[in-house]
Amino acid sequence: MASEDFEIETLAEFDRVVARGSLSGYRIQSVDLSGRTLPLLSADTMNAVFLGCPMEPDALAKVRADGALVFPPLPDLPFNPYRGLLYTADELFAGLGTGYENTPDAHAYAWFQQAKADGDIFSSMLRTIHDDAISDALDERLLDARVVGVMGGHAMARGTDEYAGAARLARELGRRGLTIATGGGPGAMEAANLGAYTAPFEDEVLAEALELLAKAPSFVPSVTDWAQAAFEVRTRWPRGGDSIGIPTWFYGHEPPNAFAGHIAKYFANATREDGLLARCTAGVIFLPGAAGTVQEIFDNATPNYYESRGEPTPMVLVNRAHWTERLPAWPLLQSLAKERPMASRIALVDSVAEVPDALAELSAQRQKQLPHRNARLAVGAGPTRPA
Repeated sequence: MASEDFEIETLAEFDRVVARGSLSGYRIQSVDLSGRTLPLLSADTMNAVFLGCPMEPDALAKVRADGALVFPPLPDLPFNPYRGLLYTADELFAGLGTGYENTPDAHAYAWFQQAKADGDIFSSMLRTIHDDAISDALDERLLDARVVGVMGGHAMARGTDEYAGAARLARELGRRGLTIATGGGPGAMEAANLGAYTAPFEDEVLAEALELLAKAPSFVPSVTDWAQAAFEVRTRWPRGGDSIGIPTWFYGHEPPNAFAGHIAKYFANATREDGLLARCTAGVIFLPGAAGTVQEIFDNATPNYYESRGEPTPMVLVNRAHWTERLPAWPLLQSLAKERPMASRIALVDSVAEVPDALAELSAQRQKQLPHRNARLAVGAGPTRPA
C-alpha cells in the first residue's frame, strides 16, 4: 500500500476502515478515539500504530496487548506533534479577541523559545516529530497540484502599490489554475495569499479588501489589530480561494497571515525553506526583498543548476532595478545558468504585470525540453553532480 492508503487522519476514515474488522498495519494519526471503545475492542490492531490518539483505558490495554505501538497524547504541549492535517488560520488565531498573545500560535512560539533555552532533547524530538508530520500533511495536500511560489519581503506594507501589485499577481495566477504557495507571513507573502483568496470573486472585492487592510498597515506595533483586519476581510467575503502558507516559529516575531487556506507551520526554518521551494513544481516568483529573499533565490537555483530535482523549474525575478542595482542577484544567476538547461528557465521582468506571461513562456520552454532530457537519461547520462 502507498503511505496515504494506510494513514488514518480523521474519525470518518477510522470508521470506514474499522468497519472492515482490521486496523492491522494502519497508522492512526491524532484521531480522538475515546468514543470508539467497542470498535477497538473487536478489531484486529496487531502492528497498528496510534499516534496521539486519546482512548479509554480498556481500549488502550487491548490494543497494546495486540502488539500495537501507542504514542500517547501530550496534553500539556501547546501544539500537537502528531497532527495529521495542516493548520488553518482559525486554529492558529483562536482567542484573538483577547489579544494575539493568547492564541495557540503565540503559545507555541513561547514554548519554542523556552525549549530552545532549556536544550531539552525531549523537546527537540517533539519538534522534529511535529515538523515531519507537517511535511507529510503538506505532501498529501499538494498531490498533483501545480504549485507556484511567490517569495518576497515581510516589510511590504498594506496600503502600498507594491502590496496591491503582489495581490493582483497572485489573483491572476490563481485564476489560471495554479496553487499559490508563500512563506506564510506578512508583507509580500500575505499579499500573495490574499490575491489567491480573492481569485474566485469579482475584481472589486480585492480593491475593497485592500482598503480595509490599509487601516492596519503592519503587524508592528499590534499583531492583534493587524490580524483582526484580515479576519474582517474574511468575514465579509467568506469561502475564498485556497492557497498554501509555509511559515515558521523560528521567526516568531512574524505572525502567519490569515489568508492562506492551509498553513504548514514549522519549528525548523531550514526544513521549512527547503520544503517550500522543493514543492514549487510550476516555478518560483521572487518579488523585491532583502537577505531572506536573496537566500531563497540561490536555494532554488542550486537544484536547478545541478538538476538534482529533475528538470529545472522556472524562476522569475521582479523589478529590474532591485535585482540588478540594489541587490544584484540577477547577474550572478545569469552567470550560473550560462550554457546549462536552467538558462532557458530564468527571467527578469520590470513589473508584476509581466509575470504571468513570462512564467507561461518559461514553462513552455520546460515542456519542449523534457523529451530531450528523457532521451539523455535513457542512454545513461544523468544530471550533473556537484564537484
